Parts: sequence; C-alpha cells; structure tokens
Amino acid sequence: MRPLLRITDYGLTMSSTLQEQTKFGFPAKQGLYDPAFEKDSCGVGFVAHIKGKASHQIVVDAEIMLQRMEHRGGCGCEPTTGDGAGILTGMPDVFCRKVAKQDLAVDLPAAGYYAAGNVFLPTDETQRQTCITEVEKIINEQGQKCLGWREVPIDTEAADIGPTARRSQPVILQLYIEAVGVSGKNFERQLYVIRKRCTHLLRNNSSLSQSKAFYICSLSPSIIIYKGMLNALQVKTFYLDLQDTDYASHIAMVHSRFSTNTFPSWDRAQPNRYMSHNGEINTLLGNRNWMTARQGMVRCDDFDCSIESLFPIAEIDCSDSGNFDNVLEFLLMSGRSLPEAVMLMVPEAWQSDENMDQAKKDFYRFNSAMMEPWDGPASVAFTDGRCIGAVLDRNGLRPSRYYLTNDDRVIMASEVGVVDVDPADVKFKGRLQPGKMFLIDFDKGELITDEILKKDFSTKHPYGEWLANQEIKLSELGCDKEPHGFEPKTIIPRMQAFGYTVETMQFMLLPLVRELRDPVGSMGNDAALACLSDKPRMLYDYF
Repeated sequence: MRPLLRITDYGLTMSSTLQEQTKFGFPAKQGLYDPAFEKDSCGVGFVAHIKGKASHQIVVDAEIMLQRMEHRGGCGCEPTTGDGAGILTGMPDVFCRKVAKQDLAVDLPAAGYYAAGNVFLPTDETQRQTCITEVEKIINEQGQKCLGWREVPIDTEAADIGPTARRSQPVILQLYIEAVGVSGKNFERQLYVIRKRCTHLLRNNSSLSQSKAFYICSLSPSIIIYKGMLNALQVKTFYLDLQDTDYASHIAMVHSRFSTNTFPSWDRAQPNRYMSHNGEINTLLGNRNWMTARQGMVRCDDFDCSIESLFPIAEIDCSDSGNFDNVLEFLLMSGRSLPEAVMLMVPEAWQSDENMDQAKKDFYRFNSAMMEPWDGPASVAFTDGRCIGAVLDRNGLRPSRYYLTNDDRVIMASEVGVVDVDPADVKFKGRLQPGKMFLIDFDKGELITDEILKKDFSTKHPYGEWLANQEIKLSELGCDKEPHGFEPKTIIPRMQAFGYTVETMQFMLLPLVRELRDPVGSMGNDAALACLSDKPRMLYDYF
C-alpha cells in the first residue's frame, strides 16, 4: 500500500492520494491522523480608531502589521504556499457602493441594511452553479433579497501564489444581500441562519465532489473578511480590493497562521467571523463534546426557524479556532453581547482567588454551569464591528501587547514593533495579563479596562442571589440508604484485584480526597504500554 505520508530529502510530504483528499477541506480520519486534533498557533493583531473614524490608512497599517508577522506564519516546502493569512475590516461602505454599481448595476440600500461577504466556491462550473442556486434559494426562504454576486478581483501572478495553494484555490465571489423586513440584530440573525443552512446543506453534500470548496468567509452588515491559503506578504497583492484607496475602515484585524500538526487550506485561514486566535485550544475535545450534549436542551425564541437546523453548533471540519468562533457566534446570536460571551468562554481563574470581588466570582460561578473554560494557551482578538478587544486565557502564556496613541489609534499584537509608532505619540501602553481583557467601544469612543468591563457585567444581575436560591450541592442531598461499596474488611483485596497500586493511592486518589484537586504532573508517563507490559495492569489501561 502506498503510504499517506513519506519522508523525503526535504522532510515530511503527502502522497498524491492524500493531496487529492486535502485539496478542499480535511482528509478523512486515517492512520495516526484525526481531524479532531486540528490546531492553530499564529500571529494576531489589530489596528483601530477608537472614535470609529474610517480611513484607508487603518487598512494600510494593518497590512504592514501582517507583513511584519510573516515569521509567525508557516509554509510548506514551497515558500510561496502559506498556511493561511487574512484581514478583517469594517464594512467599507463607500467602496462597496462603488463596486456594486460598477459590477452589478445595483444601488445599495443604507448602511446596515445590506450585507456583503466573500464566498469560496467550487472550480467546477456545474457544481459552482449548484451552490449559487441553493444559496439564493435559502436567502429567499429566509425572506431576504439577493442583490447579486460580484467576482472578487485577484492577481495570482503578482502575489506569486505557490503550486499547492493554486491547486486548491477556489473561485471567489462577493455576495450582496438586502435586508427585507428586519434590521439590526434581527438582520444579523437572519444572515447567520442563511449561512448555517447553506453550510450544512452544501459542505456535507455527497453528490458534490468539491463540496468542501464551498465556504462563506463572512456574511455581515458590519464586517468583511479577505483571507486564503496565503502567506503574510501575499494578502494585499492577491486581493486587489485592498489596494483601492476608497476601501476605508475604522478597524482592521489581521492573522498569520501556523497550522500546528494540521493541514492548511483556504477556508481554515483566519480571521474567523468574530475572532482571531494565537495559540491552541487544548480543551477542544471536551468543549466540542459539551456543546454537542447541550444541543438537546438549547432553546431560543429569537430564531424564527427550527433551531435544530443550526446544529451542529461546533462544526466537524473546523480547527480549534474555528470551533471557538462557532460557539462565540452562537452565544452572540442568542442574545448575549460580544464581551460577555467572551467572558463566558475565557474566564479568569476565579475558584481560589481570595482577592476577587464576590460579585465577579458569583458571575463566573453561575455561568460555569452553562459553559466550561476554553483553555489555551490562547490570546484571542475579537470584534463585531461595533467594538473590538482582546483577551488572554487564564494560563497567560501568549503575549498580547497594546498601545493607545494621541491620534486615537489602538494597536494590539502578539508582539511589539509591528507598526511604527513614535514614542512621543503613545498615550498609554500595556499588556494583557492571565484571564484579563480590554475593549474598545466605538460608540463611547474609549478604551474600557478589564476591571470596569467585568464590574459592569458582574453587577448586571443578582448572580449571588440566584446561586443561593438555585444551586444544588451534593451535601444537601439526603440519602436514606447505607452508602454502597465501602467494606473496610475487603477493600484491600478488591483494590489489589482491580490493579490499584500504592502510587495510585498516593499520587492520584489521596490528592482528590484530601486536597480537592486534580493531580497534575509534567514529567510524562514512561510506563510500558499495557499491551506490551509483562506486569498485571488495570483493564482500563488497555483502552
């Protein structure tokens, strides 16, 4: 059998079989590879004007930032095929009106009443038309109006896109949708339903050999994303839209991807729809399993469709960042604000913090019953166009530094020196600490600190009172029967029969009982595999 992976003089490469499977999307689970373990580790940052003033210079500064984080991204044996890079900006209204008039002969409605998004589509013309037809059908079913599809101008030659990236490059069109009978959050919710329905229908369509080529980068009235299987130097040259001086934005978030033990592709490049991420989500399997378990109890009256049509919330063929974004978006569309949703997913280490304000501790304790931590190490930048911010998970192992300038710019990145700033122009500079976050509110035109932000949310509701009235503790549950299983006279023979050792007792069980903590170690386990050991082992060790 031809191996899926083989060693060459240049390192580890894929066989032609695996290359074909990974042309669009993940390969199937096989050998030692499992798509469930896809992770990212990258460079991330943003530039924004805190008063919400849009300009092309913001986009230029972000492009410089991205290029200076080239070393943060990865590439294969071809230096011109990157693991992924991209930019998220606010909706460039003046630019969109110009190109919609030129390319589609369409006059766009007022800002906020139309949405635009870049869509990756199959290269096969028949399959591409099938996707377009189904998308337009779902838009109509949701009561909205499709204004047209614009071909996104690109320059593959000038950007010097590598052979592997070219081979998997999709057709890129820009979709415009007009709001009908809805506005604001309700319009965004309709767009969310449209995208989720289209994604579930088309990316899982077995009749389309290029189904994984279909991907909606973003679909929003407030932000738009340009990204792909590019390196940091190629994004601006590849996407000609970004070079247009009419392309103005008050925010620009960039990301350079290093795909840790994963396959790069056009759709897995970041930014995602609401966030960019530097690091890894190492609790991903548990996070995904819990989200799947919750789907049986999810209720939300804000959606005018069957909520089951939005499942799975955490999509199967996403990286750790993609799944984080899926859940963040669902919380946002279900009624929470963006910073509150981030606080739920990336909490501080609150359990044993004696100095933490009780109201904040009550907030975290109450919400821990609904959402477990998405633990890194991870630095996450997030935005919905109305605000932008960043958070560092409680491990605190990813640098996130930010500057506030006298000309009302905020610059945040996973390292310093990515944008030239005269020290005399710096009003304030800081770095995120474990579990902390900051937010730029464009409506208020100010930077909101972690302390103020979390005080507002933790005092919004009487969480302490809710806990006192609703929380059920095991110690409060009466038991009218004799506790089962503890027989002192036979416990030692039974533990021996089940393979418990003195080490198990001292290092595993006693810390759980006496200190109420999980035993943690960092030296690894050098014991022989159970199937190769000549010692008696517990049954569970074999699985």
